[in-house]
This record gives sequence, C-alpha cells and structure tokens, in this order.
Amino acid sequence: MAHATFRIWRTDGSGGTFEDYAVAVVPGMVVLDAVHQIQATQAPDLAVRWNCKAGKCGSCSAEVNGSPRLMCMTRLSSLPLDEPVTIEPMRAFPPIKDLVTDVSWNFRVKQAITPFTARTPDAPDGTWRMHQADVDRVQEFRKCIECFLCQDVCHILRDHKLHDGFIGPRFLTYAAALEMNPIDAGDRVDELKTRHGIGYCNITRCCTKVCPEHITITENAIIPLKERVVDRFYDPVTRLLRVFRS
Repeated sequence: MAHATFRIWRTDGSGGTFEDYAVAVVPGMVVLDAVHQIQATQAPDLAVRWNCKAGKCGSCSAEVNGSPRLMCMTRLSSLPLDEPVTIEPMRAFPPIKDLVTDVSWNFRVKQAITPFTARTPDAPDGTWRMHQADVDRVQEFRKCIECFLCQDVCHILRDHKLHDGFIGPRFLTYAAALEMNPIDAGDRVDELKTRHGIGYCNITRCCTKVCPEHITITENAIIPLKERVVDRFYDPVTRLLRVFRS
C-alpha cells in the first residue's frame, strides 16, 4: 500500500505552522479523504469545513499545493505524491482554526448589492414577454455554489486585501445575473463603478480558471459589466448627450 505525506497548516487564528502526517493511499481517494483519515487516526482536533463531499456545497475550499481547490474534488492521483501535499486555508479570508476561514465578509457584501426588482409586466395577462436568449444568458451564473475559490484566487483580495473597495468575482457574477435578468428593473451600474470597485479587476481570468462549476466569469459576467460602466461614464457620445440633456 502506498503512503503519502500531507503537510497541513495548523493554527488557532494567531500564527501557525505546517505539520506533516503520513497517510495510506488507496485508489480513488480525494484530498478530503486523506484529511478525514488524519482526523480519525492522528489529529482529532484538526478543523476542516465540509458537507456534501460531492462538489456541490462549496464548503471544503482550501489551497492544495498553492492552488485554490475543492478538497472533495481533488483526486490524489492528480497530485505528485512523491513530495508532500501541502494543504492550507484560503488566504483571502481570516483564519479561524486550521483549514477553516471566516468567509462571513462575503455574505455582508451580497447584502449591499441592489436586490432584484421586477419590472412592470408587459402582457395583458399580467406576465412578462422576453426572448429565450435573454433567459439562457443568466442561467450559467445560477450554477455558482459559493465556494469562494474565485474570491480566494483574485489578487485584489488575496494579495492587496482591498475588501473594503472590491466585491470580488463571485459578486460581480451575482450582479451580472441581476443586471442581465430580462425581468429585473434595478440599476447597479453606478454602484459597480463607485462602491463595488469593478475598475480594480484587470481580467486576468484567474477566477474563471478555478471555478469548479466552469462558469465563464470573466468573459460572460465581468467584461459585460465593465462595458456597461464604460458606456455610461466614459463613452464620449454618451457624455455629450448627457450635457445636452442637462
């Protein structure tokens, strides 16, 4: 039976260190299996957040060998086991204990986004009329499981810690789902520019690359929102029309 070394970050929120654990590896194991084995046999006080173990709850987000991943979806067969497998908590959020981080900031951000507001029905029977293409366009964004891996990999949050001025790719995607909804009458363009910091995003596509649901965050959500901001605030024709209207 093969063995592998797992180097896991242990902390209580104030400092910390990596500790090595030897784990017996069997075919089909994922990183979360190894963590559970360590909990059961070597470190019963190891803290880790998880729930479904099927890649749908977004709970077991962590950094495996420096890359943000879902531990339940990262097979050991995809990792080089001839060297220690490093597991640490997401770096964009404050640590609580071991692999568990405080992601409550994300939920406060969501509350600050202008909510869905239905426009007036445009059909005699009190319903709405819309094109199927407009309906299809927002369905992709609904796949988000809020694992916050895109938030973790974003250098604006991860490296520069601009949590006060940037809502991150997860909530730019959420804003796009609202803005592009064919029934929504809300307007979030001013907020995107001022309060939500969309200008900070330099479209490196790192968020798209780590998304376990394969949402095309950059091209389908962030860039169209940037275009709306540019059209309103920086397009010379629009600015000229605004002068005449005033």
